[in-house]
Formats: sequence, structure tokens, C-alpha cells
Amino acid sequence: MSLNRREVREAVFILSFEKLFRDDSEDDIIAVAKEIGDFRINGEVERNFKGIFEKSAELDSIISRYSDKRSIDRIPKINLAILRLALYEAKYDDKVPVNVAISEAVALAGKYAQEPDVAFVNGVLGAYSRSGDEK
Repeated sequence: MSLNRREVREAVFILSFEKLFRDDSEDDIIAVAKEIGDFRINGEVERNFKGIFEKSAELDSIISRYSDKRSIDRIPKINLAILRLALYEAKYDDKVPVNVAISEAVALAGKYAQEPDVAFVNGVLGAYSRSGDEK
């Protein structure tokens, strides 16, 4: 089943956000999502979702480095899911340029988070981008 890049990204975001609330394995979360069927899941969604949690310690370290206003445990879970996804794409997906990962993360924040969260997500990712640490 073919999904466009935005559909893949949104599915990965939803699964990642769900995982932040549950101790279930990534495979169990994927299985439940497939049963419910609210959105489509393909191999790329599964790889990216699992990759985010495989690299979560590294991604959280990057978030902590560039979040000067909030420690990682004080970042709302919705923002954490968006930031992890954007950083994962920026670092590990050669098809996604850093500026696109940032733009798409800001769009997700605008759709799912509150107004101040959009600026926070943009600020953290912008600081990361300016640092030259990507890829």
C-alpha cells in the first residue's frame, strides 16, 4: 500500500505519541493500530517508528542540548513525539533535508499541539539546524 511522505510521517507521529503513554512493545502498538484501522501503516511507517525508539536516548540527548527553556521531562509528550520524529528524519533519513523535517514538524505542531508549542518546536529544531550537528 502506497502512502505519501506526509501520510507516513503522520502515522509515525501518532504511533510515537501513543508509545509515550504505554509500556507495550512497538510491535504491539503497531498491531493494535492496524486492528483499529484509523490510519494506514506500511513498512516505512513501521521502520521509522521502531527506529525512533531504538534511537530515543540519542534523540532525547539532542533535544536536551537545544531546549534551553525546558528539561526533557518537562516537555509535553506531544512535543517530544514531534521533536523525536523530526530529528530522526533529519539525522537518519537521507530523503528528508533538515529544513523539510523542521517545516513538517512545525506543521504537525500546528495541527496537534497548542500555539506556544509551535514556537518551542521550531526553536529547538532551528537551534539544532544552526549548530551544524545534523547528519
